[in-house]
Amino acid sequence: VQLQASGGGLVQAGDSLTLSCAASGLAFSTYTMGWFRQAPGKAREFVAAISKGGDNKITADSVKGRFTISRDNAKNTVYLQMNTLKTEDTAVYRCAAGRAVVSRIPNLYEHWGQGTQVTVSS
Repeated sequence: VQLQASGGGLVQAGDSLTLSCAASGLAFSTYTMGWFRQAPGKAREFVAAISKGGDNKITADSVKGRFTISRDNAKNTVYLQMNTLKTEDTAVYRCAAGRAVVSRIPNLYEHWGQGTQVTVSS
């Protein structure tokens, strides 16, 4: 199983970025997908998750109204649209795949990608 995240970079506060996570080696449409992030010196933090069919989504309060998760099962890809970025959004963003229902709990996700760095400058 491979989960390859991309789309990170260095941006200014207020800018937008879209992260992508391309999955291979698994039946993508049967997995819940999630995005998590980890900033230096901080614990891993849930960002957003989406159900297998895309009809159920949950988002962390810290990014609600700014970040949107979506998926394209035909392309085996999950996306994270990030708008109005803030310096506190700086982190490594990782996608994850799990068989359980949509959840904020990292342990319910069996497969993890390496992550992509997002750096937001003021």
